[in-house]
Amino acid sequence: MSEATETKDIYKPTSPNSKLDFASVWEYASAPQDASFAEVKDRYELFINGEFIEPSKGRYFKSLNPATEEEIADIAEATQEDVDNAVKAARKAFEGEWSSISGKERAKYLYRIARMIQERSRELAVLETMDGGKPIRESRDVDIPLVAAHFFYYAGWADKLEYAFPGRTPEPIGVCGQIIPWNFPLLMLAWKIAPALACGNTVVLKPAETTSLTAMKFAEIVRDAGLPAGVINIVTGAGQTGAEIVNHKDIDKIAFTGSTNVGKIIRKAVAGTDKRYTLELGGKGALVIFDDAPIDQAVEGIINAIYFNQGHVCCAGSRLMVQEGVADKVIRKLKDRLETLIVGDPLDKNTDVGAINSQQQYETVNKYLEVGVEEGADIYQSKCSIPEQGFFIRPTLFTNVAQSNRIVQEEIFGPVLTVQTFRTADEAIQKANNTPYGLASGVWTDKGSKIFKMGSSMRSGVVWANTYNKFDPTSPFGGYKESGVGREGGMHGLAAYTKI
Repeated sequence: MSEATETKDIYKPTSPNSKLDFASVWEYASAPQDASFAEVKDRYELFINGEFIEPSKGRYFKSLNPATEEEIADIAEATQEDVDNAVKAARKAFEGEWSSISGKERAKYLYRIARMIQERSRELAVLETMDGGKPIRESRDVDIPLVAAHFFYYAGWADKLEYAFPGRTPEPIGVCGQIIPWNFPLLMLAWKIAPALACGNTVVLKPAETTSLTAMKFAEIVRDAGLPAGVINIVTGAGQTGAEIVNHKDIDKIAFTGSTNVGKIIRKAVAGTDKRYTLELGGKGALVIFDDAPIDQAVEGIINAIYFNQGHVCCAGSRLMVQEGVADKVIRKLKDRLETLIVGDPLDKNTDVGAINSQQQYETVNKYLEVGVEEGADIYQSKCSIPEQGFFIRPTLFTNVAQSNRIVQEEIFGPVLTVQTFRTADEAIQKANNTPYGLASGVWTDKGSKIFKMGSSMRSGVVWANTYNKFDPTSPFGGYKESGVGREGGMHGLAAYTKI
């Protein structure tokens, strides 16, 4: 057992207010997902120019299952030489076969990839859960279907770009360097690769070092789909590998999803160059609940907004703002609902909240729990049991918090919710906007006029109304302020990969 897991019971549930005690009445029978059919190799190489090749310096790092802390596989660590080879392969493909084929032919490849993802969806969902720690229900029902949907959607655009940009002539940018995070490994890959290929570009992509497994499985799909060599290259590694991509002189565009701090470094690195870039960064989403909202529906929306994927969501609704008249009722119902959440084995179909992605993130979240207590906030955690092995944290909420508290202002990226109250819509808008971030927010109310007022006043790239975390390939996504630059998804996502 890791050192970090020894501290997981430091915060005992403190509130006796919950009227529900499911654990003492009944419990679900175990419903484990069979994982025996998922093929996992002992070692994964780099995917460059249509082939799997060993890293130039022969270095590998371990990929761990965060729910068990067991090793899954060895992953190749790409060096500057490997990145350079990948960029050369992408450049050769861009100037060669890929640039000469029609949009209709590009669409065929994208459709083929989408269908193969559907065919292998069970295996991909299991591997995503094993490698990332998210519940199998989420991988199976959300992540993988959306991955296929993005490839289908952009396949449809590949031969219709002139309709996206009427009266203009869209052209591909060239070689795109893409760096993706660990919270939605395969989905973020699809967000990046599908529009890039639809517009005629080639790609060098680096997955996160803690979740490289499904990216390498995707490389196998690319190979089996017969995509021309060099169109997609996947190089694995840590931050230094990503830096080699960002700083490479023959990269035409950088697409990055990750932390705001790294996004700032990338923006400085590309300043003064002719590289284009899109940055999808951190968030601290506000959930605004008015007193006329359907409260039970709103509570379910809150649960989905912050505890989905253990809170490892850049657009997570981590700041709850409730109108004073219903605050006590909402908090009571929210605490009751927390008691029904099952935290445990991500491969069990009953699990609602899985494992924190890595020991490093586990320690980060626990640090913020300590900060919240030190700042004087009241902490509440569900009474559920959690496994002794692995990186698990109970769903948590903080009440009695101030706008200036670090847990309110800083992105925690874990299953932690802060609760504030407000009296008027203007006060809610002021509090919601009082943050460096501006990625996503949510509003619950029975009045359409309030939805329009809040939606037009909240500085968020996305504002959901009476729902949360609903995604579709046709809808653009991105933020304001320190939440990023540019948009992904929808027709807007095409503009990021074309020269007009």
